[in-house]
Amino acid sequence: MVDIDTDLVRALVHEQFPRWRDLPVEPVRRQGSDNRTFRLGSELSVRLPSAEGYVAGVAKEDRWLPVLASWLPLPVPTVVATGRPGSGYPHPWSVRRWLPGDTIAGVVDRRQLAQDLGRFLARLRQAPTEQAPVGGRHSFYRGCHPSAYGDEVQRLLATLGADVDGDACRRIWADAMVSAWPSAPAWFHGDVAEGNLLAVDGVLSAVIDFGTCGVGDPACDLVIAWTYLCGDERAVFRDAVGLDDDTWARGRGWALWKALIMAAQSPDPVQRGILLEILRDPVVPRRPNAVAWSS
Repeated sequence: MVDIDTDLVRALVHEQFPRWRDLPVEPVRRQGSDNRTFRLGSELSVRLPSAEGYVAGVAKEDRWLPVLASWLPLPVPTVVATGRPGSGYPHPWSVRRWLPGDTIAGVVDRRQLAQDLGRFLARLRQAPTEQAPVGGRHSFYRGCHPSAYGDEVQRLLATLGADVDGDACRRIWADAMVSAWPSAPAWFHGDVAEGNLLAVDGVLSAVIDFGTCGVGDPACDLVIAWTYLCGDERAVFRDAVGLDDDTWARGRGWALWKALIMAAQSPDPVQRGILLEILRDPVVPRRPNAVAWSS
């Protein structure tokens, strides 16, 4: 594995984009696992896949972020240059415009955020899909049916044993298995998580990291309903995102799969709390007068 640090980024920029060679390079405070991100001066950032499995996202974002940016109500990353392997780094990488903001961890009005995020995802589903990438290996099967991870769920339940309520988990998973997306493939983000949502002055301001995006079943984008939102916030999100009960059940299945992975990896009480939230929260039908945002 290549050590991705500031020295490597400086070398890549110096070699391939000499016009930016004098700009300072600093790692961002919060790093994801799929990619490493660095500030390049005050207006740019550098994003590098951390492993081979995430490389497909570079070309995909280059191709599709401009299309989505023209359609969506919030800013998304703008790619200004694409780098090639070099200086001991084996993958393509990209330079983007820096988007201001911090993660949504400190947002106070979470109900407003839930509504804004739901509306963003509803609008994303309406973006043009001609020649768009269908969910599959490049998206780690987001956008596909959650049954793609059925074997792993069974293994995780066997591993966790009495540490989780296996019967409740199996009921939720069974509910996720009995329906499929009934419409034409729609755009999904693929990793709607706290670290990929930015806020300015406490208001959702941008959505980043489209490396696992594609078209297919958007149920995977509902996971944040359990990993971040709760109670009335979840109901607000559900109304704004405008998806039916079956899709919500598949989204709960996606959330369960991820929560079981995290529970098997660590006894972290936060992750265990997320799993408990998934187990005890029923799929409540949308309010009859709820209307999804569509323009």
